[in-house]
Amino acid sequence: MRKLLKISMVGLLLLSLCLQTMAQSNYKTETPDQKSKRMSWWTDARFGMFIHWGLYALPARHEWVKNYEKMTNEQYQKYFEEYNPDLYNPKEWARMAKEAGMKYVVLTAKHHEGFCNFDSKYTDYKSTKTQFGRDVIKEYVEALRGEGLRVGFYYSLIDWHHPDYTIDRVHPQRQESDSAYARLNKGKDMAKYREYMKNQVRELLTNYGQIDVIWFDFSFPGKNGKGAEDWGSEELLKMVRQLQPNIIIDDRLDLKDKDYGWDFESPEQYKVEKWPERNGQKVYWETCQTFSGSWGYYRDETSWKSPAQLLELLIESVSKGGNLLLNVGPTARGLFDYRAQDRLKAMGEWMKYNNRSVYGCTEAPAEFVAPDNTLLTYNTKTKRMYIHLLAYPMGNLKMKNMADKVKYVQFLHDASEIKYRKGSGDDSQSLNFTLPVLKPWTEIPVIEVILK
Repeated sequence: MRKLLKISMVGLLLLSLCLQTMAQSNYKTETPDQKSKRMSWWTDARFGMFIHWGLYALPARHEWVKNYEKMTNEQYQKYFEEYNPDLYNPKEWARMAKEAGMKYVVLTAKHHEGFCNFDSKYTDYKSTKTQFGRDVIKEYVEALRGEGLRVGFYYSLIDWHHPDYTIDRVHPQRQESDSAYARLNKGKDMAKYREYMKNQVRELLTNYGQIDVIWFDFSFPGKNGKGAEDWGSEELLKMVRQLQPNIIIDDRLDLKDKDYGWDFESPEQYKVEKWPERNGQKVYWETCQTFSGSWGYYRDETSWKSPAQLLELLIESVSKGGNLLLNVGPTARGLFDYRAQDRLKAMGEWMKYNNRSVYGCTEAPAEFVAPDNTLLTYNTKTKRMYIHLLAYPMGNLKMKNMADKVKYVQFLHDASEIKYRKGSGDDSQSLNFTLPVLKPWTEIPVIEVILK
């Protein structure tokens, strides 16, 4: 019996090694159809929440405060010592994300400051060693799963606290001369930091179950910068794919020259002009955006976007085949700022009635031209097109190239019929939609066009 058991255990070990080898090699030869299937939940979701939260919530004046004010580790230590977010309730976070219409959330496990929101065995610079004493990530993961949301982690490649992380051009102690860099970096060993980083990523992708998204941030190759070789990006990617074969990875490991080195492009804080392409092919993409200018909690910031602006960001992203990852920076006590809550609630109210124009939608076929002050989205499965009225027209809306293609038209928010008539003469291929003079109550009205 012992001999049979021994043989069985050897067999299981060999099977495990075989599966690991397959996971390591298959990601390099993944077909477009296989990638499409792996990415399908993400492209259907279209809307996610980013959460930047760390020690920088205490100074409350930007998540790069350590960099901007050129603080040393000793100067920054007071935030670690005072960190105690006693009102942290990730169930509330998850509920607010879901009610806003978001389908996935990405939380900072570690940001550039080096502080870890999880119980890593490789450092004491973590939430469980503060007054707070809790594993933020563990509670967050459980809360998201309780609401049926997909789970994502952000992990900073940069680390301004680790003793072996070399000073570079975006470091708080950045220098003016090469000789100064050489002097300050004497004795530092990036190989040790690479191993530290790899060990922590392994923890994150091993200790918390299935993880759906991982956001690495960020590479800045060139003089006094860091890129793929500094991070050990190839080995890091290989390990990630081995541990979580179905995970979705951003494009900031400095592996953009390799098709397998990233899953989606991540334009930050700007609108793309059109669906991004690489080598003539449209790519998966997601824009990450903030409510205001800062990612972390910034008490005195006043440049907050309105609900209409935020909804337009979402709709425009979908209209060009992309996703929106909208950021919240919780306070040092663990609450979403009241301004963030107000906007999430407003977006949720709109999404409650209009989410069909977002979920599972993408860019409309080229034959359909968006009228002025509108954005079009399209569901390829249901063959329904959505016209988002950014500025409400008075009584009539003309759509070109739609004659004989329409089965039925209605407002999406209340399913009330919209009558239409075919154009004449030079407009014979157009349809004119007859709209009420008064704008409907919803922030951005949506016309649902059911095509034949």
